[in-house]
Amino acid sequence: MKHFWLFLVLPVLVFSQKITVENIFSGKYYEKGIYGIQSMNDGIHYTILGSNGIEKFSYKTQQSVGIIASGSFSDYQFNANETLLLLEKESESIYRHSKLGTYEVLQLNNQQKTQLANGEFIQEPMFSPDATKIAFVKNNNIFIQNLQDNSIVQVTHDGKKNEVINGINDWVYEEEFGHVKAMEWNADGSYLVYVRFDESAVKQMNIPIYYKNLYPEEMKFKYPKAGEENAKVSLHAYQVSTKISQEITLQNVENYYIPVLKSSKDANSVFVITANRHQNKMDVLSLNPSVKSVAKLFTETDSKWIDTDKIDLEFLPNNSFIWASERSGYRHLYWYNANGTVKNAITKGNWDVSEMYGIDTSGKVYFQAAKTSPKNKDVYSISLNGANMFCITPMDGTNSASFSKSFAYFINKNSTINQPSTYTLRDKVGKEISILEKNSRVTDNMTADGFTTIEFLEIPNEANQMMPAWMIKPTAFNAETKYPVLMYVYGGPGSQEVSNSFDGINNSWFQMLAQNGIIVVCVDGRGTGYQGTAYKKATYKNLGKLEIEDQIAAAKWLQNQSYVNPAKIGMFGWSFGGYMTLLALTKGADVFSTGVSVAPVTNWRFYDTVYTERFLQTPQENADGYDANSPINFANKLKGNLLLVHGTADDNVHYQNSVEMSEALIQANKPFEQAYYPDKNHGIYGGKTRIHLYNKMTNFLLEHLKQ
Repeated sequence: MKHFWLFLVLPVLVFSQKITVENIFSGKYYEKGIYGIQSMNDGIHYTILGSNGIEKFSYKTQQSVGIIASGSFSDYQFNANETLLLLEKESESIYRHSKLGTYEVLQLNNQQKTQLANGEFIQEPMFSPDATKIAFVKNNNIFIQNLQDNSIVQVTHDGKKNEVINGINDWVYEEEFGHVKAMEWNADGSYLVYVRFDESAVKQMNIPIYYKNLYPEEMKFKYPKAGEENAKVSLHAYQVSTKISQEITLQNVENYYIPVLKSSKDANSVFVITANRHQNKMDVLSLNPSVKSVAKLFTETDSKWIDTDKIDLEFLPNNSFIWASERSGYRHLYWYNANGTVKNAITKGNWDVSEMYGIDTSGKVYFQAAKTSPKNKDVYSISLNGANMFCITPMDGTNSASFSKSFAYFINKNSTINQPSTYTLRDKVGKEISILEKNSRVTDNMTADGFTTIEFLEIPNEANQMMPAWMIKPTAFNAETKYPVLMYVYGGPGSQEVSNSFDGINNSWFQMLAQNGIIVVCVDGRGTGYQGTAYKKATYKNLGKLEIEDQIAAAKWLQNQSYVNPAKIGMFGWSFGGYMTLLALTKGADVFSTGVSVAPVTNWRFYDTVYTERFLQTPQENADGYDANSPINFANKLKGNLLLVHGTADDNVHYQNSVEMSEALIQANKPFEQAYYPDKNHGIYGGKTRIHLYNKMTNFLLEHLKQ
């Protein structure tokens, strides 16, 4: 279960001087970003995808060097030595990450083009290391096209929709492990290693699609719900020279999930990461495809769970590698020998590494971490032995980096909760070279429209822990006035909403509510991230219990503040936050008077295996963990005003969740309001949809919190 983000590129428009839903979604407060940058091998140039094609720029001067591929493309990738370009001409989205596309290969020396797959729609094309071939998936089968004579070899033949998948992930792997490709070349391109999914025993979801269909069509896909059958996965190695594929035996290692394949620097070692169903044990394996055998390098375990969707693995030239682990109670980096023995911890301390960027030729490791505060992120360099740690982004707020391949330069994105993103070009020690984008237009619009300063604070829970929080007070705040409060929540495992970073859409809407006299508050209670594993994993096997207790504790603390109307405490949340909102209106009904729940899980038995079982195990093993905190079982406790919202074509949190919640409320004879959005997925967007939804939510909150 992930947050849904929507990025739009919009022209500069003229708006009125008051925040409205219409101008929020017309782009008045949307940041201008710098996206799609690819560093070139020389480390001093980069390319971007623009309206005229693919353009090359100098890092140092920021001047264009010229167009290297003219035309209209939706994506691109270079081969290893940058003599070829793989160009995506058309694309069609499938699920969150997956897409179909048509592709061609451009030879940069003579501008000759070669179609892939005869111009048919395919998935996940991938150059071989020597760039003589490209592997891709079509209709759930793997193919390899020889770029020298354009011959195509079919690697697998058993692929069939909703039965067998080769080389790409099934729905639940894509959604919860966060990627699509399930194949990898070894270092010299002599073998293609891939995962085969047999999902024939997985139960099928059938979602009706209504728009412009006399008889509704159905979106059909396999979706394993908690405790049900997953796809059976197997590992295979295809030898290019013999055209023979062979299954690799995994019987002596964990083999329920295969979330990661990664080619190392050694042709005789492709890394394979496998996990058990509970996702609290992972085996890190080295596959030698030439002898069809795996060696277990080490096993990562946790008494609760491992974040199988956030695996950092980076290789050095000698095939030693860097691995991220939470074994110390915080997420840190460790340096391993190629044989899987630990050389040393690279980072340590009571703080979390949030992202690893890579290693330069001198052995400096570059990473992002929440070292100074859980709500701030900075970028650091450090030696492999753990010495000479140095912050290269000394600015307040949240910093991220896009490095050149030489690590000589990086583009730094910096924002705070009150300040839109600034993009600067810096050298490897953080010295500013130039400002690329300040988003002054957004800052000016915020100032002109009366945005107030968002304040950070801490609120105690019943365990006497101080929970990070932020607050937006109404314009011309008066401490003698009793204001209603809206609490915004997400709250899912490892998530973070109390972050010193800019959120253009949500915060603009919250500022609009504040202009209408509502205090908006967000609290990151137990279960959220960047405060160590004890805080994050306190919710294990009892998802929802401590999370809602902490939100109730925060609401009670707010009720005791002199400037709060204790009878007017509301909550808004989406997805996991929608789930939390329903718990607030049922288990917390004596505290919360109003709630807007969007796309909620209402019973964890309805949600997918990988996510739900990571935190709860299966319903067969932990029935109470499922039932004691599923709001559908507490419909009779509802007291306040509820607006329940869902998209009917939500492939992630199915519309079934809200339908079942509605029926439970009806049978409990509880009044509530509901809104469904036809054929909309988990993001509920498209056309005027977001404007309609946010106007509806605004009117509901003003009616029930203000009156």
